[in-house]
Amino acid sequence: MNKYDVVVIGAGVIGSSVAFQLAKLGAKNVLVLDRGTIGAGTTSQSSGILRTHYSVKENVELALKSWDVFNDFPAYLGDEEASCGLVKCGYMIVASEGDKLEPLRASLEQQKAQGVPLELLDAKAAHELLPIARFDDAALIGYEPEAGFADAYLVATSFARAARRGGVTIRENVSVNQILFEGNRVVGVSTSAGDFAAGTVISTQNIWTPELAGWTGRNLPVMPERHAVLALECEAAKYTFSMPVFKDLASPGMLYYRSYGGSQMLVSEGIVGEKLGAAETEQGDIPMDYVVEVGAQVAERFPEYETAGIASSWTGVYDVTPDWNPVLGRLPGIEGLVVGYGFSGHGFKLSPTVGRVLAQEALGLPTDVSLAPYSIERFETGALLTGKYGLGAVS
Repeated sequence: MNKYDVVVIGAGVIGSSVAFQLAKLGAKNVLVLDRGTIGAGTTSQSSGILRTHYSVKENVELALKSWDVFNDFPAYLGDEEASCGLVKCGYMIVASEGDKLEPLRASLEQQKAQGVPLELLDAKAAHELLPIARFDDAALIGYEPEAGFADAYLVATSFARAARRGGVTIRENVSVNQILFEGNRVVGVSTSAGDFAAGTVISTQNIWTPELAGWTGRNLPVMPERHAVLALECEAAKYTFSMPVFKDLASPGMLYYRSYGGSQMLVSEGIVGEKLGAAETEQGDIPMDYVVEVGAQVAERFPEYETAGIASSWTGVYDVTPDWNPVLGRLPGIEGLVVGYGFSGHGFKLSPTVGRVLAQEALGLPTDVSLAPYSIERFETGALLTGKYGLGAVS
């Protein structure tokens, strides 16, 4: 049986980040296993938005540290050819009079206190930045000039390449069938390519985390949810790369928008999606009722898009926990197992720092941020990380 110090399950953007961080922290004998190929699962379905806006302060800290990485990605990886595809166009978030207004105000104040570069805009200033939108209902507008979007697949493959350069072995198209235990201690994994011995396993299995629940006999609350993304094309109004990512808390679906291809509009909902009975990454159907409902909300904010057509569309699947925030760290009572799952739509934004703290935890090092708030035990104690806007990917 081949022996490794650490085995990482999953080579999406989280697992690839973990692998890179393990090598950076000095781990010498690391194996990463993925049932498919690097970044080809839910990572490849990401909308790629980067922001530090969260109503959960712990997420703001993770996002701030991650932003520093994205902002200087090639240097961080030590690879001048690496790219994250960063477009720094800013991030704007709006609430009208109603139940989201005070939560947004509180979140913006919290961000300021945590050192986020942030501006409050009036409708005129907002319109200058995003001239294709109307703001006559806006009661509060926050703006992060340093935010934007990037390419999650590029990030995952760049992390993986840097990890390999650091000595990590990554094997694609290998399925893990079981974690091997002696008593309550991890001793390896059993896979489609044979068994591998290891004293530490890091699971970044995303929507496949229920497999881990079966292997460990633990309750790991997570639900796969499918979300649809539309790319709209409008001859009368281009959504250019210079226009900010936009979050509309005033819309029923808490829609988010960004430029796509430099002219199209990418749009999706930020609320609870379609619950799936099992993990799957295959493309799902997008009902016409959904298109009509989202289209009506788009036209309310972007009037010229009332006549827009659908240029393309896809579906992505989130690994959603009961409070829409991840579980990070060790599972109580199991020696040698570290988990990172349940990112509920914001894993990519947090991936550099999450990879680092999971690697630190696995190697027995102090973590850059406390993992206590992200402990699985919070679902029993009631110390949930539910965001101020309710359940949804803005958290």
